[in-house]
Amino acid sequence: MPVLVILIVISLSFYVFYKLKFFRCNRPLEKQWISGKSRIALGAFVALFGINQLFLSGSTVSYIVGAVFIVVGGLSIWAGYKTYQFYLPKAILEAEELAKKSR
Repeated sequence: MPVLVILIVISLSFYVFYKLKFFRCNRPLEKQWISGKSRIALGAFVALFGINQLFLSGSTVSYIVGAVFIVVGGLSIWAGYKTYQFYLPKAILEAEELAKKSR
């Protein structure tokens, strides 16, 4: 499935992008917010890899590994989304306070 391979590469690229952004950021709440986004991208990578595994071969081991990857990826997406939701308003306030201080 070439579509899944493209989505896997895109999600891995987003993960690397957000991790680099995480290390360049100096504000602690924004770091946590970016970490949530990178966790979502990593979870999408793992889940899509698991879905791709289901199409590669029809063996029982392949189905079990694919199902485990899908579950782990889904849980990572869920945890990343909860982190993203929790830190988004706090990161906005942190950015606004920093903007007020720099005026």
